[in-house]
Amino acid sequence: MTDSYTPPTVWTWEQGNGGEFASINRPIAGPTHDKDLPVGIHPLQLYSLATPNGVKVTVLLEELLAAGHADAEYDAWLINISEGDQFGSGFVDVNPNSKIPALMDRSTTPPTRIFESGAILLYLAEKHGAFVTDAKDRPEMLSWLFWQMGSAPYLGGGFGHFYAYAPEKWQYPVDRFAMETKRQLDVLNRHLADNEWMAGGVYTIADMAIWAWYGQLVLGRLYSAAEFLDVASYTHVVDWAERIDARSAVQRGRMVNRAFGEPEMQLHERHDASDFETKTQDKLDAAE
Repeated sequence: MTDSYTPPTVWTWEQGNGGEFASINRPIAGPTHDKDLPVGIHPLQLYSLATPNGVKVTVLLEELLAAGHADAEYDAWLINISEGDQFGSGFVDVNPNSKIPALMDRSTTPPTRIFESGAILLYLAEKHGAFVTDAKDRPEMLSWLFWQMGSAPYLGGGFGHFYAYAPEKWQYPVDRFAMETKRQLDVLNRHLADNEWMAGGVYTIADMAIWAWYGQLVLGRLYSAAEFLDVASYTHVVDWAERIDARSAVQRGRMVNRAFGEPEMQLHERHDASDFETKTQDKLDAAE
């Protein structure tokens, strides 16, 4: 058994202190270099990566377009967090917290910046009057949306970090955050036992936000941890996740700004619906 850690009197930063993301983990904010952000032809300019937080937004944008909201057309630019793109001066101007995703709405004067994935979902849904509930069910929708925003750090920064990314697997943090992740899955499973969607009978941004994290977890896409967490036992969550996963807009949204995984699932930038057709042809060519 290793000795317990004794915190120093005054904590100091040891650069490169281990772990997959050590190079971008730092205790100070602000840009590290000057770099302007690209701007495409559409009013909505998204700067992101297909992590769960990024997928939330691209799923919503693709759902809006599928529902006929033509003014939801967007340009999606890749922000590679492993290379520190989020610390460029242009990105920091859009999101001073240096986290993806970040959105600029250039249909307003002056342009409107929106950061934090939950805020972007709510902004876009309300702007287009879609994938939100009526006034009666709005508190339920908002409660689940904010539940996700508050819970996911335990899944991603807690369980995901110590189980998948930390330089060593230490029992205490893995056990601690695995227990919390399973508790959260049980919260969802109990709710979905009696509800088709998170806000009752309507598919909303709350479903999209939660699916990006917990849905993909039970579908075996996060941290290679599905068996470890016994996700199959959360049957109502699995059923709900599979129904969302089958939606064509969700399948497209998963691809946008993806720079990892299977090449056929990667669409680094998205500027038009025809970009997906190109990827479809790539798949067909690869199969021949």
